[in-house]
Amino acid sequence: MSSEFSDWIGRSEELTDVLEPARSNALRAALGDVAARAAGEALPLLHHWLYFWNVQPPAGLGEDGHPAKGGFLPPVPLPRRMWAGGRLEFVKPLHLGERVTKVSKITGVQEKSGKTGRLVFVTVEHRLCGESGLAIVEEQDLVYREPAAPGSIAAPSGEGPAPQAAWQETVRPDTVLLFRYSALTMNGHRIHYDLPYARDEEAYPALVVHGPLQATLLIDLAACNMDGPISKFSFRGQQPAFTGAPLHVCGEAGEDGVNVWTEQDGRKNMVATVE
Repeated sequence: MSSEFSDWIGRSEELTDVLEPARSNALRAALGDVAARAAGEALPLLHHWLYFWNVQPPAGLGEDGHPAKGGFLPPVPLPRRMWAGGRLEFVKPLHLGERVTKVSKITGVQEKSGKTGRLVFVTVEHRLCGESGLAIVEEQDLVYREPAAPGSIAAPSGEGPAPQAAWQETVRPDTVLLFRYSALTMNGHRIHYDLPYARDEEAYPALVVHGPLQATLLIDLAACNMDGPISKFSFRGQQPAFTGAPLHVCGEAGEDGVNVWTEQDGRKNMVATVE
């Protein structure tokens, strides 16, 4: 299938946005930090995901609430799509109020076979340049999957063992938090706010906690426990996290940096490394 979409490799688009403080402050407040930051202060890490909205009219949306396939991204004929992971290098800080340009390019399309059937991975590179030049280089991995069998994805019980980690916080992801993050990122994917769709169409037992939201919680935990600025962050989703059970945000120092992860019921949902 990857050869079918080889023409998409190298395709690019450019977007420009102003990092207005209200959007970043709204996410910080949703996560419990009500001390607002002003224009000129540093943009919190990963808050660039709140900007560069891809707002489509109703005719430009797919059934799942995402922008319809076949625009910038290839029209992969698999129904389930999600953000599987990514790698970021923070070259220099961005600042609230700054005008930033993001250039995105598709660098790879690859088909694989997994336990759940056919998978197609699309890799997108983003380069964000602020008023003083290149600030962030990011690689994003998107995965397209076959339909899940009903009942094949278990709901968390919330009764797993306590996390074993040097650093840990517990978040209770509810429908309000997921709605607010969807709104702040203009993410229309229905698995995050439409329970009948998530359950009946994509076979999830509950609403799915956004991968980027989990990544933001992880980098915040690392930043609170590390000395010095963060230069690199790499994350990968292992299994979905859901509403209805505590989400533990965990971390510890390792030989080559810092390891952070989220877990429910003693199983890791997202894992990441920080330098």
